[in-house]
Amino acid sequence: MHDTTEYRIGVHRVDYYELLGVPPTASTSEIRTAYRALAKVMHPDAGGTAGTFRLLREAYETLTDPERRADYDHGDDEEDEPPAPVAVRRAQPRIIRDDPDYLPALPDIPLDSIPWWYQLDATVVLSSGGHEREVILGAATLWAVLLLALILVSPPAPLFVVWALVLAGTGAALVRAHLAGPRSGVFAGHKVFGDPGAGSEHRAQRLTAKLLSQYLTRLPAARIFHGLAEPGSVFADVDHAVLCGRRLVLVESKMWLPGHYDIDEDGEIWRNDHPFRGGSIRLADHLAKFEDLWPDLEVRGALLLYPTRPGEITTDPTGARIPPLTPADFVRDIGGWLAKDPNKVDKHALAAVLDRVVS
Repeated sequence: MHDTTEYRIGVHRVDYYELLGVPPTASTSEIRTAYRALAKVMHPDAGGTAGTFRLLREAYETLTDPERRADYDHGDDEEDEPPAPVAVRRAQPRIIRDDPDYLPALPDIPLDSIPWWYQLDATVVLSSGGHEREVILGAATLWAVLLLALILVSPPAPLFVVWALVLAGTGAALVRAHLAGPRSGVFAGHKVFGDPGAGSEHRAQRLTAKLLSQYLTRLPAARIFHGLAEPGSVFADVDHAVLCGRRLVLVESKMWLPGHYDIDEDGEIWRNDHPFRGGSIRLADHLAKFEDLWPDLEVRGALLLYPTRPGEITTDPTGARIPPLTPADFVRDIGGWLAKDPNKVDKHALAAVLDRVVS
């Protein structure tokens, strides 16, 4: 059977509405929803046949194009005409190979288009996570119990004084160590940790590293990480992370073909309203593990997309657990989310995330 542009197979007209399971009055949105549901089971990768899937796709493309749909809907008037000659097989599009060294230019985002930009000041507040009072009370209680035990033992007065001083010094040192937090030297002087990597396979990661450094470091409390290992791993499972206060975004960077991308509620990637087979993301599984690891942090994910050759990428992040985003949308949306608490560096959260950096 030839793949044709005619609305017939042999002499029999194909009912595209029946094929998609929608009425002739269906809206474009209803047609798109029906196509997506059927594509999941009729795609050759899911066990369907190539011919049937091509027919399904042609039905979708016809009914979502107003002019082609009008021609199709008025085709009933031609039923009595002799069958049209077999159409020539569609010309296959020329394959454009991607340049492994291609790097798209990052957008120059006007500052007045970033809503959160002018809400910032340079003040940085160091926080230990809000548990200082509990730690001090616990240390004081433990010191009092040990002192009472020492009194009950009734040692000689000089020994009693020595032990009391030892207990007081030890308690004070522990409290100071907690309040200072580990790695205290990194809080003020560093904003970026880790390395996005080199080579053609890390092109997207290098672009994101530049984007984060150029825009999100404007948030006084923002700390940027490249290459995080999930619990139990020694590999860089997550490309990037940005921590601001107790909000953490995990980022995966990809270079894909130009086009329009969205991710449905099942996590399936679509390009130009077709299932996308040119790549996948790993962040969903890693995001769940980091959420379990840090239940006190507000953690979310984002997928940053760049084109592999000249052309534009557009995205529809609506409803996706890990939304696909262009660089400009990422700066505006994710930056705005992080800017809800832009001045507070939580030292213990920072130390916890920094401990996962492996790059």
